[in-house]
Amino acid sequence: MKKLILFAGVLILATGISFGQPKLGINIGNKAPELIGKSPNGETYKLSDTKGKLVLLDFWAGWCGPCRRENPIVVQAYKKYKDKDFSNGKGFTVFSVSLDRTEEQWVKAIATDKLEWPYHISDLKYWSSKHAAVYGVRGIPDNFLIDENGVIIARKLRGPALEATLEKLAK
Repeated sequence: MKKLILFAGVLILATGISFGQPKLGINIGNKAPELIGKSPNGETYKLSDTKGKLVLLDFWAGWCGPCRRENPIVVQAYKKYKDKDFSNGKGFTVFSVSLDRTEEQWVKAIATDKLEWPYHISDLKYWSSKHAAVYGVRGIPDNFLIDENGVIIARKLRGPALEATLEKLAK
């Protein structure tokens, strides 16, 4: 019996199964995969830099009309909720991932749309973006709402759905 228990323990460790921990993935309830990228000024940002906050992982581009029309809604939500406490995070931020092709277009759109949160990354590879590939993004705008522990709790929150969800989660 002891050998069977020991074998089961070794098997669990070898396969990476962990009880009580969400699995890595892009579905609601999954642990959000890490993203690491460069900002327009060359700083490196990681999605995990936002740990402890409620974060909107936002995929967009300066050339994307629907994204640019969505940006004022995201800006408004950021301003309203950035300092609020939530049932699953302290504060709210946005982690923007651009699918732009040129740094000039990307930087101009950030400034024009007043995207004032600190987290902006892009590999400037358009639809070949490694960041979009990790999250299975095939159309933009697209987003994922991630809790303080890095777990995806909602997706595709556009228009009034973003603020409604944030309002429900606010303390």
